[in-house]
Amino acid sequence: MDVQPSFPASSPALSPAGTEAASPVRHVHGACPHDCPDTCALRVSVQNGVALRVQADPEHERTLGALCTKVSRYTERTYHPERLLYPMKRVGPKGSGQFQRISWDEALDTVAARLKEIAARQPQAILPYSYAGTMGLLQGEGMAARVFHKLGASLLERTICASAGGAALAATYGGKVGMQVQFFPESKLILIWGSNPITSSVHFWTLAQQAKRAGAKLWCIDPRRTDSADKCHRHLALRPGTDGALALALMGELIRQDALDHDYIRRHVSGFEKIREQALAWTPERAAEVCGVEAGLIRELAHDYATVKPAAIRLNYGMQRVRGGGNAVRLIALLPCLTGAWRHRAGGLLLSASGWAAQARNDAALQRPDLLAGRRPRVINMSTIGQDLLREASPDFGPKVEAVVVYNSNPLAVAPQSAQVAAGFQREDLFTVVLEQFMTDTADHADIVLPATTQLEHLDVHTSYGHTDVLLNEPAIAPLGEARPNTEIFRLIAARLGLDDACFKDDDETLARTALKNIDFDALRARGWARLPVPDAPFAEGGFPTADGKAVVDAPGLGVPDFVPNYESVQASPELAARYPLAMISPPARHFLNSTFVNVKSLRDVEGEPALEITPDDAMARGVVDGSLVRVFNDRGEITLRARVSTRSRPGVVVGLGIWWRKLAPDGRNVNELTHQRLTDMGNAPSFYDCLVEVRPA
Repeated sequence: MDVQPSFPASSPALSPAGTEAASPVRHVHGACPHDCPDTCALRVSVQNGVALRVQADPEHERTLGALCTKVSRYTERTYHPERLLYPMKRVGPKGSGQFQRISWDEALDTVAARLKEIAARQPQAILPYSYAGTMGLLQGEGMAARVFHKLGASLLERTICASAGGAALAATYGGKVGMQVQFFPESKLILIWGSNPITSSVHFWTLAQQAKRAGAKLWCIDPRRTDSADKCHRHLALRPGTDGALALALMGELIRQDALDHDYIRRHVSGFEKIREQALAWTPERAAEVCGVEAGLIRELAHDYATVKPAAIRLNYGMQRVRGGGNAVRLIALLPCLTGAWRHRAGGLLLSASGWAAQARNDAALQRPDLLAGRRPRVINMSTIGQDLLREASPDFGPKVEAVVVYNSNPLAVAPQSAQVAAGFQREDLFTVVLEQFMTDTADHADIVLPATTQLEHLDVHTSYGHTDVLLNEPAIAPLGEARPNTEIFRLIAARLGLDDACFKDDDETLARTALKNIDFDALRARGWARLPVPDAPFAEGGFPTADGKAVVDAPGLGVPDFVPNYESVQASPELAARYPLAMISPPARHFLNSTFVNVKSLRDVEGEPALEITPDDAMARGVVDGSLVRVFNDRGEITLRARVSTRSRPGVVVGLGIWWRKLAPDGRNVNELTHQRLTDMGNAPSFYDCLVEVRPA
């Protein structure tokens, strides 16, 4: 690639001695843009136009004065010697990574000419593909959505992370709402369910440790003995996808012990009688057989939840990445309603707080769906991109996808069944544009790559799904090379396409002010964040955002929640389970965040290489020894990983830590070679952790 860094390749440096006096260090308000519930406030130290360091804003209470290892090294990523600095066009086969530097004019003319030609015939043959490479309102869908709405392009259903759990919360509570994270230190019992916060939410973990030091009991419910599980009092290592069975057994025990808050149920829960007998049928013994744990452990957990108050549940999205993930979240979300845990500000449940941000976000004004002008384009699910890129035109599907514009995502690495995803992006007749900071697996398959700015180089506004603050990110440094913000790139594309509505000329500050309502933008800019007015105990007296203010058991169109076994399980597919007896889950490695940071060498060096955790008994039965290479395979594909024989996993479960870029893995493949594209019971989400495999020595 003809890319020449315009900054020192090692670390940022100030002007050479003697050529310019060093200016004073100034501090700039920032916000972490990544897909993490903590949404930290940053303080960026800048001197002579160079970002020296990124630290936690010491005045922001939710950030607690500390950043994770990944974001504390953000300058290493911004000044990375492999940063994309110039527009590039492909000059070799798709996937080869052979590109040539071109001008912005040539790049924009090429993109506009192809999109204009397709849009004139069939605009739905154009597909945007994006997710949470940044969680910012501006650099996410701020200007991009306006362009695609005006064109009438296919709509993207953004499901790849959290939509099953989100749909479940909406069905039960009326929205993605929950308790406030800052009150967990007051809890006396905390269930950390499907979460490894040491890796995925370090600030929540700090609060949980405060509660522990004050005498709280911590349970971890997770198939894997994570770093977080090590530091909890009890660990319940259930089989993947059996959380719904556990929740029903807990519910049954609460009923048998008469540990219900009958007054709260009567006034604030709708339809409890419809699940009562169903829950009673789930004895601890029945659930123990399904979950693969001891019945006594389930009884102990139920007793603690019934008697220790206030009790709080920190649920996370890992457990909903299976066929029955939505039903499981609905069942777990009912538990604090049955015990009246919501009466205390340190009781209840937190999966997502993003629903609270609705009072501050003005998505319609920012993204302008009115530009569709009555058109109803088809919707394509981002989790089935592999099969959809290979589909021909049909009455059911609509036109064949002819162009994909990828931004804030790396589908070649993160989407399920990645061999099929790669085959789709390798189509010679598919025109692919990628906005990126680095040459990812997906960028390698692009026709045109456009260099995008990092968080230190642009303006953005952030809400959070882990707390209830709004944050502003100011640009700390000028864009490096010829990189441009996503907003500016889409403004330029709109101009080349001849889209002349006034909204396509809005600058970033106008977009930022448009994105928010009920927030004093100038006060936000001065402080760096603003707090949303959410009650301390939002559902102490009911008031859920449902039609009648009550939590819902029997949801319209969904019925009463129940345990739904995995697609790939003994219950649902005994023949498949006989051939592939090991369940594989693939949580992100500690020093990665989805596929972000994988190319930061210092972080990759800590992770070492793609690995598979396997128990000693499962390893011995297959002739696998610690440190050896193993083949992990099923009907969809095969990968080679380094075996880590340990008791981190439970018997019958292997853990393939993700998500490595395919080209940085020794065999050019990652764990998503083995995952499938079947969707969850609600929310149309992927079932990443619903995956059977077998393991053999390589």
